[in-house]
Amino acid sequence: MQPSDVKALLESRIDDCQFHIQGEGCNFQVVAVGDVFEGLSPVKRQQLIYSALSDEIASGALHAISIKTYTPSQWEQSPENAGV
Repeated sequence: MQPSDVKALLESRIDDCQFHIQGEGCNFQVVAVGDVFEGLSPVKRQQLIYSALSDEIASGALHAISIKTYTPSQWEQSPENAGV
């Protein structure tokens, strides 16, 4: 899979969220920014992303995924935002 494939999958399955994907093969780093994360615990945020990719994880198309999630206000204050 390519980063663009992972991004397209997430965009089609989670509304009103912006995704920044890095990686290759079956190992990816996902940064997700959206109002959908407002009020959710870190675990619930991770579960939302994992559930959107559950078929690809189960099939082995995706193996290792690192996930960081932000609300838009958290993203504006994040040092990671400077490089994206």
